[in-house]
Amino acid sequence: MVILCVLDERAFCTHSKVAELRAFCTYHRDVRETTSDSTSAARVAAAIGALTLRATRAGLYGRLTSGVEGVDATTYPVLSGLARVGPVTATKLAEAIGMDRTVATRYATRLQEAGLIARRPDPADARATELALTAEGERAVTALRGAMESLLAEEMTTWTPGEAAAFAGRLEQLTEWLVQGHDPSGSP
Repeated sequence: MVILCVLDERAFCTHSKVAELRAFCTYHRDVRETTSDSTSAARVAAAIGALTLRATRAGLYGRLTSGVEGVDATTYPVLSGLARVGPVTATKLAEAIGMDRTVATRYATRLQEAGLIARRPDPADARATELALTAEGERAVTALRGAMESLLAEEMTTWTPGEAAAFAGRLEQLTEWLVQGHDPSGSP
């Protein structure tokens, strides 16, 4: 694995492959540093770290959006985020998805040009504009979520139904805990 990490990126890999390779190497380095007598918590922390890397997300988004008209790895977070938080201003969407407002606005414009989102007056503030999914945008989100489920189902084919159900349940619990926030003192 270490040898793969030091390859000359320009000679051997496309940009997206370099990003995937960096994420792979970072994850495996973190796991090696925390394994042998590592706790399960350290292993989970390393895995979450790898999942949250921009390179990991970009690689996943690239696979998901392949063949979906009007969406690519860069615009996917805006479309997906808008589907999750509902009609909102670009500022609120950018905050929700952790993206700079100007970048989110630029990607929203690309999605609008593709017919996937629409801009309309914000009912709460006549000076502001709200972003909302169009019917075509909703269909794209449905297709993208189906692609994600298929990708995961393919990976999980070697798992028993019990293993898959247990993993899903634990992941939901962990996600809920992370979303709610956690104070080490025990206060939520």
